[in-house]
Amino acid sequence: MVVTASLVKELRERTGAPMMECKKALEATHGDLQLAVEELRKSGRAKADKKAGRIAAEGIVLVQAANDGKLAVMLEINSETDFVARDTNFLVFADAVAKTALAHKTHDLAGLSTLPLSGHNGLTVEDARKALVAKVGENIHVRRVALLNTASGQIGTYLHGGRIGVLVEVDNDNSNLAKDIAMHVAASKPLVVNPQDVPSDIVAKEKEIYMAQAEQSGKPKDILEKMVAGKLKKYLDEVSLLGQPFVKDPETTVATLLTKNRAKVISFTRFEVGEGIEKESEDFVEAVMAQIK
Repeated sequence: MVVTASLVKELRERTGAPMMECKKALEATHGDLQLAVEELRKSGRAKADKKAGRIAAEGIVLVQAANDGKLAVMLEINSETDFVARDTNFLVFADAVAKTALAHKTHDLAGLSTLPLSGHNGLTVEDARKALVAKVGENIHVRRVALLNTASGQIGTYLHGGRIGVLVEVDNDNSNLAKDIAMHVAASKPLVVNPQDVPSDIVAKEKEIYMAQAEQSGKPKDILEKMVAGKLKKYLDEVSLLGQPFVKDPETTVATLLTKNRAKVISFTRFEVGEGIEKESEDFVEAVMAQIK
Protein backbone atom coordinates (compact mmCIF):
# COMPACT_ATOMS: atom_id res chain seq x y z
CA MET A 1 0.00 0.00 0.00
CA VAL A 2 1.22 3.50 -0.89
CA VAL A 3 1.73 5.69 2.16
CA THR A 4 0.05 8.97 1.28
CA ALA A 5 0.76 12.38 2.77
CA SER A 6 -2.79 12.55 4.15
CA LEU A 7 -2.31 9.22 5.97
CA VAL A 8 0.94 10.47 7.48
CA LYS A 9 -0.82 13.69 8.54
CA GLU A 10 -3.65 11.76 10.19
CA LEU A 11 -1.20 9.57 12.09
CA ARG A 12 0.73 12.62 13.23
CA GLU A 13 -2.46 14.29 14.48
CA ARG A 14 -3.47 11.17 16.38
CA THR A 15 -0.09 10.52 17.99
CA GLY A 16 1.84 13.78 17.96
CA ALA A 17 4.91 11.91 16.72
CA PRO A 18 7.36 13.56 14.26
CA MET A 19 6.42 13.35 10.58
CA MET A 20 9.27 11.03 9.57
CA GLU A 21 8.52 8.63 12.44
CA CYS A 22 4.90 8.50 11.29
CA LYS A 23 5.97 7.73 7.74
CA LYS A 24 8.33 4.97 8.88
CA ALA A 25 5.65 3.44 11.12
CA LEU A 26 3.15 3.40 8.26
CA GLU A 27 5.66 1.86 5.90
CA ALA A 28 6.55 -0.81 8.46
CA THR A 29 2.85 -1.67 8.96
CA HIS A 30 2.01 -1.51 5.25
CA GLY A 31 -0.26 1.48 5.73
CA ASP A 32 -2.29 0.01 8.59
CA LEU A 33 -3.13 3.12 10.60
CA GLN A 34 -4.17 1.33 13.77
CA LEU A 35 -1.04 -0.82 13.85
CA ALA A 36 1.08 2.27 13.19
CA VAL A 37 -0.60 4.03 16.12
CA GLU A 38 0.21 1.07 18.35
CA GLU A 39 3.84 1.05 17.24
CA LEU A 40 4.23 4.76 17.92
CA ARG A 41 2.50 4.42 21.26
CA LYS A 42 5.07 1.84 22.21
CA SER A 43 7.91 4.25 21.53
CA GLY A 44 5.92 7.08 23.04
CA ARG A 45 5.35 5.03 26.16
CA ALA A 46 9.09 4.57 26.60
CA LYS A 47 9.57 8.32 26.37
CA ALA A 48 6.74 8.91 28.81
CA ASP A 49 8.19 6.49 31.35
CA LYS A 50 11.47 8.44 31.41
CA LYS A 51 9.53 11.55 32.37
CA ALA A 52 7.14 9.89 34.82
CA GLY A 53 9.30 10.59 37.85
CA ARG A 54 9.62 14.31 37.23
CA ILE A 55 7.57 16.56 39.47
CA ALA A 56 4.49 18.06 37.80
CA ALA A 57 3.30 20.91 40.03
CA GLU A 58 1.92 23.33 37.44
CA GLY A 59 -1.21 22.72 35.41
CA ILE A 60 -4.89 23.50 35.43
CA VAL A 61 -8.11 22.99 37.37
CA LEU A 62 -11.19 22.32 35.26
CA VAL A 63 -14.90 22.15 36.07
CA GLN A 64 -17.60 20.49 33.97
CA ALA A 65 -21.25 20.71 35.03
CA ALA A 66 -24.58 19.43 33.75
CA ASN A 67 -27.03 22.09 32.58
CA ASP A 68 -29.54 21.31 35.34
CA GLY A 69 -27.01 21.98 38.11
CA LYS A 70 -27.44 18.50 39.56
CA LEU A 71 -24.09 17.05 38.54
CA ALA A 72 -20.55 18.44 38.28
CA VAL A 73 -16.98 17.19 38.16
CA MET A 74 -13.72 18.96 38.91
CA LEU A 75 -10.20 17.83 37.99
CA GLU A 76 -6.63 18.90 38.53
CA ILE A 77 -4.30 17.98 35.68
CA ASN A 78 -0.62 18.79 36.15
CA SER A 79 2.34 19.62 33.94
CA GLU A 80 5.91 20.48 34.84
CA THR A 81 5.78 24.08 33.60
CA ASP A 82 3.20 26.83 33.23
CA PHE A 83 4.25 27.11 29.59
CA VAL A 84 2.91 23.63 28.80
CA ALA A 85 -0.16 24.25 30.98
CA ARG A 86 -1.09 26.99 28.48
CA ASP A 87 -0.30 24.87 25.42
CA THR A 88 -3.26 24.10 23.14
CA ASN A 89 -2.50 20.36 23.08
CA PHE A 90 -2.53 20.23 26.88
CA LEU A 91 -5.74 22.25 27.14
CA VAL A 92 -7.55 20.11 24.56
CA PHE A 93 -6.51 16.96 26.45
CA ALA A 94 -7.56 18.41 29.81
CA ASP A 95 -10.97 19.51 28.49
CA ALA A 96 -11.55 16.06 26.97
CA VAL A 97 -10.68 14.34 30.27
CA ALA A 98 -13.15 16.58 32.13
CA LYS A 99 -15.91 15.79 29.59
CA THR A 100 -15.14 12.09 29.91
CA ALA A 101 -15.36 12.20 33.72
CA LEU A 102 -18.69 14.04 33.55
CA ALA A 103 -20.15 11.69 30.93
CA HIS A 104 -19.24 8.62 33.00
CA LYS A 105 -20.05 10.26 36.37
CA THR A 106 -16.77 9.08 37.84
CA HIS A 107 -14.47 10.26 40.60
CA ASP A 108 -12.26 7.16 40.41
CA LEU A 109 -8.85 8.07 38.96
CA ALA A 110 -7.87 4.51 38.14
CA GLY A 111 -11.16 3.88 36.39
CA LEU A 112 -11.02 7.19 34.56
CA SER A 113 -7.62 6.35 33.05
CA THR A 114 -9.09 3.30 31.29
CA LEU A 115 -12.11 5.09 29.77
CA PRO A 116 -12.21 6.10 26.10
CA LEU A 117 -11.26 9.78 25.93
CA SER A 118 -13.99 12.02 24.55
CA GLY A 119 -13.37 12.96 20.91
CA HIS A 120 -10.13 10.96 20.55
CA ASN A 121 -11.06 8.05 18.26
CA GLY A 122 -11.14 5.34 20.89
CA LEU A 123 -7.91 6.22 22.70
CA THR A 124 -8.14 5.72 26.44
CA VAL A 125 -7.37 8.61 28.77
CA GLU A 126 -4.08 6.94 29.72
CA ASP A 127 -3.04 6.29 26.11
CA ALA A 128 -3.78 9.90 25.20
CA ARG A 129 -1.86 11.11 28.27
CA LYS A 130 1.23 9.14 27.27
CA ALA A 131 0.97 10.40 23.70
CA LEU A 132 0.80 13.96 25.03
CA VAL A 133 3.87 13.37 27.23
CA ALA A 134 5.79 12.23 24.15
CA LYS A 135 4.60 15.27 22.21
CA VAL A 136 5.23 18.08 24.71
CA GLY A 137 8.28 16.55 26.42
CA GLU A 138 6.97 16.96 29.98
CA ASN A 139 5.39 14.75 32.58
CA ILE A 140 1.59 15.13 32.49
CA HIS A 141 -0.43 13.82 35.42
CA VAL A 142 -4.18 13.58 36.06
CA ARG A 143 -3.83 14.17 39.77
CA ARG A 144 -7.34 14.15 41.22
CA VAL A 145 -11.02 14.28 40.34
CA ALA A 146 -14.07 15.19 42.42
CA LEU A 147 -17.73 14.50 41.67
CA LEU A 148 -20.87 15.99 43.18
CA ASN A 149 -24.28 14.57 42.28
CA THR A 150 -27.52 15.69 43.90
CA ALA A 151 -31.14 14.69 43.43
CA SER A 152 -32.93 17.45 45.35
CA GLY A 153 -30.32 20.17 45.86
CA GLN A 154 -28.12 22.33 43.66
CA ILE A 155 -24.44 22.16 42.70
CA GLY A 156 -22.63 25.48 42.63
CA THR A 157 -19.34 25.79 40.74
CA TYR A 158 -16.64 28.43 40.56
CA LEU A 159 -13.42 28.55 38.58
CA HIS A 160 -10.78 31.23 39.05
CA GLY A 161 -8.26 31.59 36.24
CA GLY A 162 -7.87 27.85 35.78
CA ARG A 163 -5.92 27.76 39.06
CA ILE A 164 -8.64 27.41 41.71
CA GLY A 165 -11.88 25.49 41.40
CA VAL A 166 -14.75 24.80 43.78
CA LEU A 167 -17.80 22.53 43.86
CA VAL A 168 -20.52 23.18 46.47
CA GLU A 169 -23.74 21.30 47.17
CA VAL A 170 -26.64 23.16 48.81
CA ASP A 171 -29.93 21.58 49.80
CA ASN A 172 -32.25 23.83 47.76
CA ASP A 173 -32.55 24.97 44.14
CA ASN A 174 -31.07 28.45 44.61
CA SER A 175 -28.40 28.37 41.87
CA ASN A 176 -27.25 31.96 42.55
CA LEU A 177 -26.69 31.16 46.22
CA ALA A 178 -24.79 27.99 45.35
CA LYS A 179 -22.52 29.94 42.99
CA ASP A 180 -21.92 32.66 45.59
CA ILE A 181 -20.95 30.09 48.19
CA ALA A 182 -18.59 28.44 45.71
CA MET A 183 -16.94 31.80 45.01
CA HIS A 184 -16.61 32.41 48.75
CA VAL A 185 -14.92 29.03 49.27
CA ALA A 186 -12.46 29.85 46.48
CA ALA A 187 -11.53 33.16 48.13
CA SER A 188 -11.62 32.25 51.83
CA LYS A 189 -10.31 28.64 51.86
CA PRO A 190 -12.39 27.15 54.69
CA LEU A 191 -11.29 23.73 55.91
CA VAL A 192 -14.73 22.42 56.87
CA VAL A 193 -18.42 23.38 56.76
CA ASN A 194 -19.13 23.54 60.52
CA PRO A 195 -16.78 24.49 63.38
CA GLN A 196 -17.45 21.10 65.02
CA ASP A 197 -16.13 19.39 61.89
CA VAL A 198 -12.56 20.54 62.54
CA PRO A 199 -10.54 17.39 63.37
CA SER A 200 -9.97 16.89 67.10
CA ASP A 201 -6.19 16.62 66.75
CA ILE A 202 -6.05 20.06 65.12
CA VAL A 203 -8.27 21.53 67.85
CA ALA A 204 -6.06 19.99 70.55
CA LYS A 205 -2.89 21.37 68.96
CA GLU A 206 -4.32 24.88 68.67
CA LYS A 207 -5.54 24.76 72.26
CA GLU A 208 -2.07 23.70 73.42
CA ILE A 209 -0.49 26.64 71.56
CA TYR A 210 -3.01 29.16 72.91
CA MET A 211 -2.54 27.91 76.48
CA ALA A 212 1.25 28.24 76.21
CA GLN A 213 0.83 31.80 74.94
CA ALA A 214 -1.70 32.69 77.65
CA GLU A 215 0.44 31.30 80.48
CA GLN A 216 3.08 33.91 79.71
CA SER A 217 0.65 36.58 80.94
CA GLY A 218 0.87 35.27 84.53
CA LYS A 219 -2.91 35.52 85.01
CA PRO A 220 -4.96 33.11 87.13
CA LYS A 221 -5.93 29.74 85.65
CA ASP A 222 -9.65 30.51 85.33
CA ILE A 223 -8.82 33.65 83.35
CA LEU A 224 -6.38 31.71 81.18
CA GLU A 225 -9.07 29.17 80.30
CA LYS A 226 -11.45 31.94 79.23
CA MET A 227 -8.73 33.52 77.12
CA VAL A 228 -7.98 30.19 75.44
CA ALA A 229 -11.67 29.45 74.88
CA GLY A 230 -12.11 32.82 73.17
CA LYS A 231 -9.10 32.32 70.90
CA LEU A 232 -10.19 28.80 70.05
CA LYS A 233 -13.68 29.95 69.08
CA LYS A 234 -12.21 32.64 66.86
CA TYR A 235 -9.94 30.08 65.18
CA LEU A 236 -12.79 27.61 64.56
CA ASP A 237 -14.89 30.39 63.01
CA GLU A 238 -11.99 31.41 60.76
CA VAL A 239 -11.46 27.91 59.34
CA SER A 240 -15.11 26.85 59.04
CA LEU A 241 -17.38 27.98 56.23
CA LEU A 242 -20.32 28.87 58.44
CA GLY A 243 -18.24 31.03 60.77
CA GLN A 244 -16.56 33.12 58.07
CA PRO A 245 -17.66 36.61 57.00
CA PHE A 246 -19.30 36.31 53.58
CA VAL A 247 -16.84 37.55 50.96
CA LYS A 248 -19.44 39.73 49.18
CA ASP A 249 -20.77 41.20 52.45
CA PRO A 250 -18.25 41.01 55.33
CA GLU A 251 -20.89 42.24 57.80
CA THR A 252 -22.78 38.96 57.30
CA THR A 253 -21.50 35.50 58.14
CA VAL A 254 -22.07 32.64 55.74
CA ALA A 255 -24.25 30.98 58.39
CA THR A 256 -26.51 34.06 58.46
CA LEU A 257 -26.65 34.18 54.67
CA LEU A 258 -27.73 30.54 54.53
CA THR A 259 -30.36 31.05 57.23
CA LYS A 260 -31.87 33.96 55.29
CA ASN A 261 -32.11 31.73 52.23
CA ARG A 262 -33.35 28.70 54.20
CA ALA A 263 -30.47 26.66 52.87
CA LYS A 264 -27.72 24.37 54.12
CA VAL A 265 -24.36 23.50 52.63
CA ILE A 266 -24.08 19.74 52.38
CA SER A 267 -20.44 19.65 51.26
CA PHE A 268 -17.78 21.46 49.26
CA THR A 269 -14.53 20.59 47.50
CA ARG A 270 -11.79 23.08 46.67
CA PHE A 271 -8.84 22.40 44.35
CA GLU A 272 -5.86 24.69 43.83
CA VAL A 273 -3.16 23.87 41.31
CA GLY A 274 -0.09 22.31 42.91
CA GLU A 275 -1.28 22.49 46.53
CA GLY A 276 0.46 19.88 48.64
CA ILE A 277 3.06 19.06 45.99
CA GLU A 278 6.64 19.53 47.10
CA LYS A 279 8.37 21.36 44.27
CA GLU A 280 12.00 20.83 43.48
CA SER A 281 14.29 23.81 43.95
CA GLU A 282 17.50 24.10 42.02
CA ASP A 283 20.54 26.20 42.84
CA PHE A 284 21.31 28.01 39.57
CA VAL A 285 25.05 28.36 40.25
CA GLU A 286 25.38 24.69 41.19
CA ALA A 287 23.47 23.70 38.06
CA VAL A 288 25.80 25.74 35.85
CA MET A 289 28.90 24.35 37.56
CA ALA A 290 27.58 20.82 37.10
CA GLN A 291 27.16 21.46 33.39
CA ILE A 292 30.73 22.82 33.16
CA LYS A 293 32.15 19.76 34.94
